[in-house]
Amino acid sequence: MAMGRRKESRQEPLFVTAEQLPRSQGHPFYKALNALLAEAGFDRWIEKRCQAFYEQVETRGQRSIPPGVYFRMLLVGYFEGIDSQRGIAWRCSDSLSLREFLGIPLDESSPEHSTLSLTRRRLPVEVFEEVFQFVLKIASEKKLLSGKTVGVDSTTLEADAAMKSIVRRDTGEGWKAYVVRLMREEGVIAPDEEPSDEDVRRFDKNRKNKKVSNEEWVSETDPEAKIARMKDGTTHLAYKAEHVVDLESDLILAAEIRPADHGDQQTLVDSVLKAEENLQAIGCEQSIEEVAADKGYHSVATLELCQSLGFRTYIPEPKRKSDWTWTDKTPEDQRAVMGNRQRVRRAKGKQLQKRRSEVCERTFAHVCETGGMRRSWLEGLTEVTKRYLIATAAHNLGRVMWKLLGVGKPRRLQGRNVAVWAVFGAVWSALDWLLRSQTDRAEQPAGLVAPAPIVARLAG
Repeated sequence: MAMGRRKESRQEPLFVTAEQLPRSQGHPFYKALNALLAEAGFDRWIEKRCQAFYEQVETRGQRSIPPGVYFRMLLVGYFEGIDSQRGIAWRCSDSLSLREFLGIPLDESSPEHSTLSLTRRRLPVEVFEEVFQFVLKIASEKKLLSGKTVGVDSTTLEADAAMKSIVRRDTGEGWKAYVVRLMREEGVIAPDEEPSDEDVRRFDKNRKNKKVSNEEWVSETDPEAKIARMKDGTTHLAYKAEHVVDLESDLILAAEIRPADHGDQQTLVDSVLKAEENLQAIGCEQSIEEVAADKGYHSVATLELCQSLGFRTYIPEPKRKSDWTWTDKTPEDQRAVMGNRQRVRRAKGKQLQKRRSEVCERTFAHVCETGGMRRSWLEGLTEVTKRYLIATAAHNLGRVMWKLLGVGKPRRLQGRNVAVWAVFGAVWSALDWLLRSQTDRAEQPAGLVAPAPIVARLAG
């Protein structure tokens, strides 16, 4: 057979028949996900819900993409680990299996990233919240949702704004102008002298008490982003994401985006109430009774408010230099703190803390690390919330798919056959060794040591 050669340039055919078009068998995960959404009636529901935002007198121009296609593209962003809308648009146009998942024929172009942006701005945040609740309802109908005991934790998301864009609230100076003014005030340079960039950096690096605060500085590009310390120790403009997770099913009941300078003690009750609201919206009979969180959420006011709302808290106390003094606290505050302390010290409290640390951190790993949401490319709390809600909804869909297929993401299917054959090979080898050992034992002379047990052999 002659070797084929790649042509440097080629001329496309003038006509292509339908049989010559490339076809995809579809990805088994996305086919099963489409079947799940079709069973729940997602497309007809979301089209009816979004109809009011597309009604207009102007009839010129082509129709926009269906809402079902738009939200499926956002799901692809989570399942494929793509953080930007440009990357989502390119991935969907490049993959035949994703075109099959979206329902886009080959003779039509896939939506561009600008279309995704226009659709996101057209739809209010309430629609994205209802999509999140729709997925929770699917999990509830599959008997996967408990909702009695929840864990709460938070993390930081890097905003789409650089630290170089911050300006002082009082004078409007940028960072370089601010440092140059300090150099003139300290006599490092003359009043009419303009230092070089290298001199500014050297002075800024060596000066003491170099701190920035949200009270003095604000970003010009994204005023709602706040200066915060990230998980890796760096300082960035960021947002705060807080999850309320069902500790029994690993489902996210609420995902709230807030300014990064809001403390955990301020937002705990609001997030739990939002999760309770979502449970009531889907018709779940079970209400939240127990709340587990880390010691960063511990405060007297938070514990007393949770107690008044009927939530039993399991929040460890941080180490303090001195003991509590109750002179300025009410009896209700004291009962709330002492009750929480007793519950945390019990065996159940310790088990809930272990479960919380495992489940909550795993949701952040799925959504932020492998789901592409650690770095946001949108500006403003509302826009970031829209995208993050769909990412957490995709995580919940993945948990449902895990119960149905045994895999929660499409890439997990790539190694599933290899894993099955590996297990089969291990079992076959164990059986073969067992048969050989039985044969050798039957032929073994008396007085010799018997072979090691099969469990020890396999462990070695």
